[in-house]
Amino acid sequence: MGNDSLNRHAPGPVTPEIPFGANEVRLNGRQWLVAFGLVLLVFILTPRIWKRLERFETGLDYRIPYSLSKDYWLSERRLEQITDSRKIVLLGDSVIWGEYVLPEGSLSHFLNREAGEPERFINGGVNGLFPLALDGLVQHYGGALRGRKVILHSNLLWMSSPKVDLQTSKEEKFNHARLVPQFSPRIPCYNADANERLSAIVERNVSFIAWVNHLQNAYFGQKSIMSWTLEDDGGDPPRYPHSYENPVARIALAVPSAPEDDPQRGPKSPRHKPWSETGEGTTRFDWVSLDTSLQWGAFQRLIKLLQARGNDVLVVLGPFNEHIMAPENRTAYRKLHDGIIGWLADNRIPHLVPGLLPSALYADASHPLTEGYELLGKKIYEQKSFQDWLKH
Repeated sequence: MGNDSLNRHAPGPVTPEIPFGANEVRLNGRQWLVAFGLVLLVFILTPRIWKRLERFETGLDYRIPYSLSKDYWLSERRLEQITDSRKIVLLGDSVIWGEYVLPEGSLSHFLNREAGEPERFINGGVNGLFPLALDGLVQHYGGALRGRKVILHSNLLWMSSPKVDLQTSKEEKFNHARLVPQFSPRIPCYNADANERLSAIVERNVSFIAWVNHLQNAYFGQKSIMSWTLEDDGGDPPRYPHSYENPVARIALAVPSAPEDDPQRGPKSPRHKPWSETGEGTTRFDWVSLDTSLQWGAFQRLIKLLQARGNDVLVVLGPFNEHIMAPENRTAYRKLHDGIIGWLADNRIPHLVPGLLPSALYADASHPLTEGYELLGKKIYEQKSFQDWLKH
């Protein structure tokens, strides 16, 4: 056997084992700091740059579209657009937003018409909010409201039973869970695990995460890109229409707007009708006590938060549809109603009680129809206390 054959089978030099040798690039401490800084820069700058790239057209009577109700980053951006200190934002739930009406049928529209100024009053309502969630929205996404006049709507519907007050121990699913207090005060019916609670807290405090949520709401049907890609069409057998789509192509760089002729809202909608043909109510609400109400506690905290930020707050109470109640149920309601007025008066918080609307102008227990909002706007605007509040 020749030397060449021996050389081919002879063991070669042994390569010493290098820790993490499989990695193509290894960073030292300084390089890790640079990498961390670059990632942090992306986290900070991306949401800010996105606001310049993405078109967000509002216009007269704008309100956050129903499909984007959980897009809190967009709500924050909307408030940041309102730079004129004379403009007054109306805060509240779907009563302010206008559940059964078109944007030009909401309370802010009719207040603007009474004032003769098309953009004096801004619709800051969000569909599905309640005091515990509204407190979270203002606290974490409402910094742009600082120092301006604010009209805050109080809807007694959220205290109409222990269930809607979120007092019950049985787990309940409810809207805007990521806005409510995650640990304190404790909400008995909210049984989210620690991971979900912590992720909600991170989203509130990290603008980049809130921006990611905006992308999911605006372009992917409130789903993550993975869930959107794997979504089926409900057929049998199921098809997956998005499985081969490019997700980037979905991002149109323009905030989706609400349909101009919403089939679910407005005078042409089958939902836009009086709650009853007879006007005789039989509903019995299980009203909670102000002393134990979680929603009322949140409403009080919200007022104090706004005042601490320099806001001039005016509370509008109701109008709740008393016509819908059984006569014997109105005593408990009136006690709750008067208790709220007493607290507002004792704490010298400007407030208005517009009074009951005609029965035919309500769509349900708390939402007026278009004509109801028109009358409500007149009732509010004509009150001397409202005019005095506007002037000072």
